[in-house]
Amino acid sequence: MSEPFIVRSETQVAAPRATVFAYLTDPEKIVRWMGSDATMEPHVGGLYLLKGISPRGGVARGAFREVVPVHRLAYSFGWDGGQQVPPGSSLIEIDLIEREGGTLVRVTHSGLPNEDEAASHAKGWAHYLDRLTSAAGGRDPGPDKGPTI
Repeated sequence: MSEPFIVRSETQVAAPRATVFAYLTDPEKIVRWMGSDATMEPHVGGLYLLKGISPRGGVARGAFREVVPVHRLAYSFGWDGGQQVPPGSSLIEIDLIEREGGTLVRVTHSGLPNEDEAASHAKGWAHYLDRLTSAAGGRDPGPDKGPTI
């Protein structure tokens, strides 16, 4: 059996960690940069549910495994109805690191089953981290047309 694939991404956001953390956990703020509807219960065992993620228009589901306000989030992740990446089959870890001028957002998405899924999710993360950078930095990222996959 091969090792699961891992995607690593990061972006610098011109905002404090508390602001970025809110854009990762507050449903009203999340839908400004990703998805059309969100349910977040940011505590260990709480629900992570995000609907309308483009271009799949899919529903992402998981459960929070670690919540350290303004520092770190970890949650299981997958797609409702997903054959390759079903709910809970992968793990997203997000570290917020204070840096001059704002916050470094470091994402590690592990447990992806193959190279194609890793490439697809890497494109998704590039697209959505760019939108997060805009939204949390006080700019309107505009309508979400989704990543080119």
